[in-house]
Amino acid sequence: MTQELTVEIVRNPSSGYTLPPPRTERTPGSDMERDVRIILRHSDRDTLTLTVYVSWLPSPEQWLNARLDTTPQTLLEKAGTLRAEWKRLIVDHTADNPAPGTKVGGRPLSEQVDLTPHSAVVKGLVRSLAEDGYDVLDVMLDGEGSSLLRLRQFLLGTLAEKSDLRVSFDSDLPLPWPMLAVDPSSHEDPWDAFLGHRHQVEHTSPGYEYVQQMQLEPRLKAITSLNTDTTLGRVGRAEDVHGLLASRSRLTVRTQGKDLLTALGTAVLPEDLMYFWCHGHLMDEGTANRRLVIKLSDADLIDGAKFMRRRRPLRRLPQRFKPFVLLNACHTGQAAAEPHVGHLGTALINLGAHGVLGPQIEIPQVFASEYAYSFLDMYLEGRRTAGEISRELVRTFAEKYHNPLALTYSLHCGLHSRLDLAS
Repeated sequence: MTQELTVEIVRNPSSGYTLPPPRTERTPGSDMERDVRIILRHSDRDTLTLTVYVSWLPSPEQWLNARLDTTPQTLLEKAGTLRAEWKRLIVDHTADNPAPGTKVGGRPLSEQVDLTPHSAVVKGLVRSLAEDGYDVLDVMLDGEGSSLLRLRQFLLGTLAEKSDLRVSFDSDLPLPWPMLAVDPSSHEDPWDAFLGHRHQVEHTSPGYEYVQQMQLEPRLKAITSLNTDTTLGRVGRAEDVHGLLASRSRLTVRTQGKDLLTALGTAVLPEDLMYFWCHGHLMDEGTANRRLVIKLSDADLIDGAKFMRRRRPLRRLPQRFKPFVLLNACHTGQAAAEPHVGHLGTALINLGAHGVLGPQIEIPQVFASEYAYSFLDMYLEGRRTAGEISRELVRTFAEKYHNPLALTYSLHCGLHSRLDLAS
């Protein structure tokens, strides 16, 4: 019997160059006018080319292109320094003059979510980090060529003057895009300089492959999983997150690496959302490659290669793997710390995941659990996209708690991902 398969194309390999945008009627102020796509390509000659596409200009003015003067290595080093500064200034911050009754040698900006008592200190640190974030963008666009000067003026002006854009960085280089900033000297409030505060931001990459995807039957509740290390079960709001998933979805809990890998070896894994609450590590094993690994309650270290190995035999079969993934473990938001570091999120995207969200740095567990509860609570409603929620959380944590750590969470794809129970 002939079987009709439902196929979804999840990648445009031409990067928009050979296929013209669809002809659609646009009204001023419509939702379609808020898209910016920034394509950063690394050539074989170790040079970078930057292409910018904006949706609201008439063709052919929608596209600008220039070769950059800065090198890939320079940008990667700047990105690494920026991550290190966030960890040093925020995560590892110690009080010079601890208040009476507070712990000597403690890390007050990591031990609580609400940093209102430290708001004056935080504001100064945020301004310093905004200047560091702008420095990365400034160095990227530095140069003298006429095409580059025109692109620099247009891109920086667009990112700074307009707000609430949807910005996709289709980049060969894994930079911490939400932590970059426009010129903070032009903004009275330093928070408003960060790209992740101003806009919805995602990182995409040319490695996003074609994957067959079967449709699911409509369902009343989302299908989710909690992949966790049981030693973190009582940290912060971890129990509340577990309860939220249990009450509002059909939840599977996995605490052993072998159970996770077994599930990944199943052709149809019908999960709408996968949540990881565990430890993440960058492994330096003395070889040319470093690995990003996670660990559940057992001793098994799981990396992207193990994920790919489990699903590789299924690639030519009708299958289903299309969850949105919240990787709430240290470093998991990095596409890589450097080009040769294998990344878990990239593997998940290449296997078909709708998007991956995770922190760029070693994140305090108390904050991580609060962020997870806030994100999952909104995502399970099915009304807003992951891009909308991640930007809203940046603003909420800044305004309500004076806490900048939501800026360290990066979307790898998934800007438009939304829970759809009628898929």
